[in-house]
Amino acid sequence: MTENFKWYKKGMRDGIPIALGYFAVAFTLGIVAKKAGLTAFQAMLAAGLTNASAGGYAGFALIAENAGYLEVAITELIVNARYLLMSCALSQKLSPNTSLLHRAIIGFDVTDEIFGISVSVKGTLNPYYNYGAMSVSIPGWALGAFLGVVMGNVMPPSIVSALSVGLYGMFLAIIIPKARENKVIAAIILISMSLSLALAKLPVISQVSSGIRVIILTVVISLAAAILFPVKEEENEA
Repeated sequence: MTENFKWYKKGMRDGIPIALGYFAVAFTLGIVAKKAGLTAFQAMLAAGLTNASAGGYAGFALIAENAGYLEVAITELIVNARYLLMSCALSQKLSPNTSLLHRAIIGFDVTDEIFGISVSVKGTLNPYYNYGAMSVSIPGWALGAFLGVVMGNVMPPSIVSALSVGLYGMFLAIIIPKARENKVIAAIILISMSLSLALAKLPVISQVSSGIRVIILTVVISLAAAILFPVKEEENEA
């Protein structure tokens, strides 16, 4: 229990920057929710249960257009499909003895940012680390959406946009240390960024949802890296 509590506190500490970034992004999401006709409580509940920026924006936009349930479900599946890959990768960090309940709770909040800090943990991932990160990040996301509906139109758009920059700074804090440790990882990160930008600008591929583009890039680049730069079993265990 002492060990679990230590990991929980560490997760909370690492999750605070995520919560701050989520609050800023969810603030703008709350503005979109208000335009779609949702109340502050409805926006907070939707944000707290989904924890997805692109999925949230897509969902609220469809609600504003009175889209059907099936259309919303299919759109959300496509936009958030990348989390399936992240969940598969994250499962490899867990101990084989990790119960199904722990895996299900962790799977509830596999976001880009929590996935990033979780895979950066050295050795086996303790589920309580994720619980700590989730305990601060989810309220940050939900509260941001709530306040976005209540007072989003009061704040200047420039200030709301400036707050969102913190999320990108957090991403850099996750990837830069790993890139400095390993030149292969640094090269893969640069290639990933370049290809992501290229796919977002190409005439035909840019029309594909961002979630599908992320999946394509993840599968192709990960497969190429695994073939060209395999990690030996003893290194992986270490």
